[in-house]
Formats: sequence, C-alpha cells, structure tokens
Amino acid sequence: MNLAESVESIFQEKFKEQPLLFRSPGRVNLIGEHTDYNKGYVLPAAIDKSIYLAVAPRNDRRCTVVALDMNDEHEFSIDDLPSSPKGWPNYLMGVVDQFIKAKYAFRGFNCVFGGDIPIGAGMSSSAALEAGLAFALNTIFKLGIENLALVQYAQKAENVFVGVQCGIMDQYINIFGKQDNVLRIDCRSLEYQYYPFAFHSVSLVLFDTRVSHSLASSEYNRRRAECGEGVAMIKKNYPEVDSLRDVSIDLLQKWKDTMDPTVYRRCKYVVEENDRVLQACRELEKGDLKAFGRYMTKTHEGLSRDYEVSCSELDYLVEFVQNDPQVYGSRMMGGGFGGCTINLIENNHVDELRIRVTEQYKQKFKRDLRTYCTSIGPGTRMITLQNHAKP
Repeated sequence: MNLAESVESIFQEKFKEQPLLFRSPGRVNLIGEHTDYNKGYVLPAAIDKSIYLAVAPRNDRRCTVVALDMNDEHEFSIDDLPSSPKGWPNYLMGVVDQFIKAKYAFRGFNCVFGGDIPIGAGMSSSAALEAGLAFALNTIFKLGIENLALVQYAQKAENVFVGVQCGIMDQYINIFGKQDNVLRIDCRSLEYQYYPFAFHSVSLVLFDTRVSHSLASSEYNRRRAECGEGVAMIKKNYPEVDSLRDVSIDLLQKWKDTMDPTVYRRCKYVVEENDRVLQACRELEKGDLKAFGRYMTKTHEGLSRDYEVSCSELDYLVEFVQNDPQVYGSRMMGGGFGGCTINLIENNHVDELRIRVTEQYKQKFKRDLRTYCTSIGPGTRMITLQNHAKP
C-alpha cells in the first residue's frame, strides 16, 4: 500500500466516510539563497516527495487532525485555537486562524495526513502542511480563494501562529509548482515566471550533512540586520532604495569604503546572487544545464566566503564534487550552518558517487551522510488513487 492509499484507508477506518485526497509537495531551491527577505529573486521547484492529506468537512465547529508519521492526533474548535505544546498542530491551526481572520465562512473538518518529506532536510515539510491544508479547505468548502492569497495565508500561518518569520518562497512554490519547470519568483512584486527543467538524464541529489542548524536562527537574524544596515546607509543619499534589490553592484562599490567590511560583503553577496539567478534562468532558456550548474557553484562560494553561512561539512561536500565532470553544479541549500547540499548529477553516476562520498564523509567527520534523490513535480492538487501511481 502506498502513502496515498494508507492516508485514505486510515481516514475511512477512523471516520467511516470517504474523504477528498490532496498531494502537497516539498521543494528544493536551485539558486537564489538569502535573497527572499531582501526582496530579490529565488528559483525553487516542487519535488516528488510530498505530504498526503485526506480531508472531509464536518457539520459542527470541531476539527480532528491525525498525524500518521507521529502516531498522534489533536482536536480543537475553530472558535478556540490555543497554541499546542506538541508543535505540529500549530501549522494546521495557523491556517484555520488566517481563514477566520479573513472572514471566510466554513465549518469543522477531519484530516489525516502523512508523507515522505524528510524532516529537517530543508525540503520544507512545514510549508507543504500549511499550503496543503489551505488548498484542501478552499476546495472542500468552496471558498473561492485565489492561489496567491492561499500562499499568503499559509505564510502568515507560520509567521503569526507558529512564530517563524519565513519568507514566502516555500508556500509559493508549493501552490504554483509545475512538472518539469522551475519557478522564478520576484519576492518584491510577487510576480513569477516558469523556466523549463526537463533534463531527464540528470538527477537532483541532496547530500544531508546531518549537522543541526544550531546557529541558523541567531545568525539568520544577524544577516537580515546587516543587509538592512547596508540599505540604510545607501538610502541616505538614494531615497528610492528600499532594499538590496534596488542596489546595483556599481552603486554598492561607491559605498564600499564607508561601510563596515562585513556589512559590505553581506550586501555584495545578495546583489551578486540576484544577478546570478537572472543569468542562470537565461541558461535554462538555452537548455545549457552545465552553465546553469556553474552559477550554482558560484552561489556556494558567495554563501561560504561573503555571507558566511556555510560550515566545514557543507564546504567539504561541494569541494568533493567540484571537479567531477558528471556533476554539473553543487551548493549548500537553505539557511546554512548545516543541512544539505543540492547537486545536479548525471543519472548513471549517482550510485557510484553516493557510495564514494558517503565513505569519505564518514571517514572525515565520523558522521553518516544521508542521500536523497528527487525530481521536479507539480504543485499541490487534489488527486484520486486511480490517477495517482506514486509508490
């Protein structure tokens, strides 16, 4: 029995009715890191790893949500939403909270969910849960909410109810993902554009350092502050500058000598990264994946040297594959200080490289490496078991 079948079957067994079934994917970000909160560009893709939600409306105001992966359940009323110390229910209640604040009329519901998105590997399982439930409630209650608004409600659920100040990228790609395409999102205007990514001879492979992001939260806030400091300095003379998105490398160079060197390097990385995203998209339009991959590797160099959010394990994994002709690009992905590298590797080379890098990584860091192979898939949608053959 596959995941979708399990979720539906357990729902039927518990609630004695037929639910609607939804698939909500995880994501990877190919290029454009730490640019979202600077109102820049990102280039994520929805992937084949996902959360499945079986959902049906009730006739009262109560909700029962069942987390298969944690063998746990939680009950609440849509009229009373106290934060749960268990953590995971808050991602769901946060969506309900946003819909209530937006004055949508809906009732209680039952939900069973489970998935294969690895927790803590940077594939955004939290956004899959939030945006997946938002999409499902919009469908079962016929609320008529536009997709972009669903994205914004799901993001606010995490910002307000969960208390994590994430950008909009994860929820955006969850709803707008498209098979064999990556999505360039303009985090200032919220406009988007698809770029083809149907390179079926190449796999997206994540090498998970299994290093915790212990510094990520405090250093993330520090990077935001440093970028803001650079913008404030430039804005004194150029009032039209509201974010690093408005700053060219030439303008930044003019202020180099007046800036704290660390602040300058942070700003330099972001300005260059926005340009890299645009250049990398042009390579995709030409079908040149090797050139695209070179921009990914340059991104890692900037993240490591200028933005300083890498770590020795991430740097080692990127350096390990850097001169391999069957690896087109490699970089750290996500907030930093641990997590995964994302790699573009020729299919026939994946197994051999995985074995070699796993052995060398274990020898050097005395830690097991995890590997995830994934591919680009569609965004959140309603499915039936008959039309969904994913194992």
